[in-house]
Amino acid sequence: MKLNDTIIRAYKGEATAYTPAWFMRQAGRSQEEYRKIKEKYSLFEITHQPELCAYVTRLPVENYNVDAAILYKDIMSPLPAIGIDVDIKAGIGPVIANPIKSMEDVEKLGTINPEEDVPYVLETIRLLTEEQLTVPLIGFSGAPFTLASYLIEGGPSKNYGKTKAFMYSQSEAWFALMDKLADMTITYVKSQIRAGVKAIQFFDSWVGALNVADYRTFIKPVMNRIFSELRHDDVPLIMFGVGASHLLLEWNDLPIDVIGLDWRTSIKEARDLGVTKVLQGNLDPAILLADWDTIESRTRAILDQSMEDGRHVFNLGHGVTPDIQPATLKRLTDFIHTYSKR
Repeated sequence: MKLNDTIIRAYKGEATAYTPAWFMRQAGRSQEEYRKIKEKYSLFEITHQPELCAYVTRLPVENYNVDAAILYKDIMSPLPAIGIDVDIKAGIGPVIANPIKSMEDVEKLGTINPEEDVPYVLETIRLLTEEQLTVPLIGFSGAPFTLASYLIEGGPSKNYGKTKAFMYSQSEAWFALMDKLADMTITYVKSQIRAGVKAIQFFDSWVGALNVADYRTFIKPVMNRIFSELRHDDVPLIMFGVGASHLLLEWNDLPIDVIGLDWRTSIKEARDLGVTKVLQGNLDPAILLADWDTIESRTRAILDQSMEDGRHVFNLGHGVTPDIQPATLKRLTDFIHTYSKR
């Protein structure tokens, strides 16, 4: 099948005939077909069945006409391989049975062999890229801070107090944990690339909880190492976090191609700050619960800035929520494509 590579060219900063679009969490959540599947299977059970996982992944491409698929899985997917007992609990999120509390706990963590530990992930990628998709498949990984926050807190957190306390008071163990997670991430992502994904998005969803000085000290070195290693694989690398506007210039220094914006910072504001990377984003998902005139107006405002800028991929500022109607996403994609045609 001929691949529509518009989004990859956009990620590389090349001119495209229209602004390409996809939506974080487009696979699942609000789709009726997905909800029926979730009546029978948990997230982990779906991801362990390549044919079913491939179906969930490609469904939004078929339903919404978006310009990329994003692999259906969770940032927790590789963690059991290194010795983390994790469960995704409905209404809560990832819950860790054996939280990290000391250097001894860090030293117990193992390594990942993707072909042995997550073969179902790689088989899903192969199914999609060799047989089923006409648009690029985006792979992804959690970034070390966000992964560490779950490992240390034992689950979701509002203030990341335990994580920061560990970082400040056990800095040697913190950096050892960063190295372990970086090794896992590099190996895991490279296996996704070998299997066929055409771009990689890193979710550092909660790193906005840190100030700039702490980010530079405790996080930026490990991100530099990860991205420097992955640059050799020649696929676009995307960075995204929530509430991290104060870190945009730090990300701009990293060897990445694309910075994802949440809805708090406009394209113009990012450029005025001095951000030079290709941008991705950034409609507030809540806007999609409003009337169509409001949705169109807010989308047009983003596109007007992006078309003037010329280096942009449309997305939401965070993920699709379960109450957003699939018909709205389809109409949004059509509007983005039509309005932005050059």
